[in-house]
Amino acid sequence: MYKILPVLKQIMPFLMTLFLWRLSIYFWNPAGILCLIPVFYYTFVRPVDWFAVFAVIFCFLIDYRCNLPLFWTSIFCLFYAINGFQNYIDLQHTNNNAIYAFMSFIGIGIFLLIVSGFSWTNLVNNLWLFLWMTILYIPITATDNWIKQ
Repeated sequence: MYKILPVLKQIMPFLMTLFLWRLSIYFWNPAGILCLIPVFYYTFVRPVDWFAVFAVIFCFLIDYRCNLPLFWTSIFCLFYAINGFQNYIDLQHTNNNAIYAFMSFIGIGIFLLIVSGFSWTNLVNNLWLFLWMTILYIPITATDNWIKQ
């Protein structure tokens, strides 16, 4: 059992991302978009080796399912570049597992989706998605902190 736990701790980010992407339900997880939570968390807050490549692939897969050509992929790459060039904000040591940075990451994307095709249905769906992802960010990151102990 003690030999299996370190392996599970190493592959857990990859399995969580794959699980959330496959668990695609229209209202609760459209196009597997909830996998952006571990994509953001394991790339910026608690970096895992080789996870950035995995994250780009899953952002591309979300774009493919949503029929948004390179939308989330480009936003992720933009945030990755900004995070690489800045020296002022250390996301690994922020409060609440950098939930405000995650809200800005998701908020910019959802704001662009609302503005690009404005309708009341689009507005309500995207606001619901923003709230739902923000609420679920806390238990998913808390689960990771619990497993890492």
